[in-house]
Amino acid sequence: MRVAPPIELSGPLRKKLLRFSKASNVSIKLCRRSKIILLAADGLNNKTIAEKLGIDQPQVGRWRNRFAQLGLPGIEKDASRPGRITALGPEKESEVIHKTLHTKPRGATHWSRSLMAREVGISETSVGKIWARNGLKPHLHKTFKISNDPKFEEKLCDIVGLYLSPPEKAVVFSCDEKSQIQALDRTQPGLPLKKGRAQTMTRDYKRNGTSSLFSALEVASGKVIAACLKKHRHLEWLKFLKLIERSVEPGKDIHIICDNYATHKHAKVKEWLAKNPRIQVHFTPTSASWLNMVERFFRDITERCIRRGVFHSVSDLEKAILDYIEIHNENPKPFIWTAQASDILEKVKRAKASLLNSQSA
Repeated sequence: MRVAPPIELSGPLRKKLLRFSKASNVSIKLCRRSKIILLAADGLNNKTIAEKLGIDQPQVGRWRNRFAQLGLPGIEKDASRPGRITALGPEKESEVIHKTLHTKPRGATHWSRSLMAREVGISETSVGKIWARNGLKPHLHKTFKISNDPKFEEKLCDIVGLYLSPPEKAVVFSCDEKSQIQALDRTQPGLPLKKGRAQTMTRDYKRNGTSSLFSALEVASGKVIAACLKKHRHLEWLKFLKLIERSVEPGKDIHIICDNYATHKHAKVKEWLAKNPRIQVHFTPTSASWLNMVERFFRDITERCIRRGVFHSVSDLEKAILDYIEIHNENPKPFIWTAQASDILEKVKRAKASLLNSQSA
């Protein structure tokens, strides 16, 4: 056990400390410290002194030790403190920035504060400040995909034109399949939402089959035509096209925006489209699903209906999906497309130029 050092006072020193403990012309700090030493000299332990003076025990121990080591000068003044830490020079900051941008640590894909600190011999806090000043975030990354479709510009202008200026006496649909939606049942019941606690859901689940959602989002109104089918072959796509055709009043042309999935270009589909000239299909560029507005609807139905659902069978899943769409169609709100084709093309050109520059660097 640690034992507090004993304090012994000579007569003159005790008188001096007594005067300090009662004088009004000395600092409060010196007055309190004098009382600590006097009580220690009387044989009291640190805990008792702390309780008697209404201060914390570490403070008593600190000044008792200081007096035992240095005598009266040890309590008359505070211990000297280190000055302000010298700021890192520009050379060290340049080294951190260069290594962050142009090198990788051994055995890792990116730098962390601790790895960089060990590499350049500074503190982790200093590394963090340098990164913050220079807008560097090596712990983050973003994904991207640039379309290499040779007809990208042509297809882009065609689809954006349908969004911003749809033809008269025509209906524009954004169509796609959300395939292989799983009917997941949880292995244990979760706890409901309550004040101070989020809803809980077990990570374990049981698969009860899958279904594919075919959706056609009417661009002008926001209404959705949908069907849940077991598979997503050309037969199901053709069946869905016929459903769209029956849903639109005669005399109106139908423009369908869809991706380049093989079933959309099947020979049987092309043959049926040739016999139904009022339906025109517009394909998005490859690797450009973001151009298909129905993807926005799929995100909503996933977040609000599917992801946190508990489905004991495929029929339960399909009923939940169709109920959601029915409620959506009671008060539909269209998604408003605002980006001009020229602005999108300019961004794509800048992205390609950046990639070429980074590859040549």
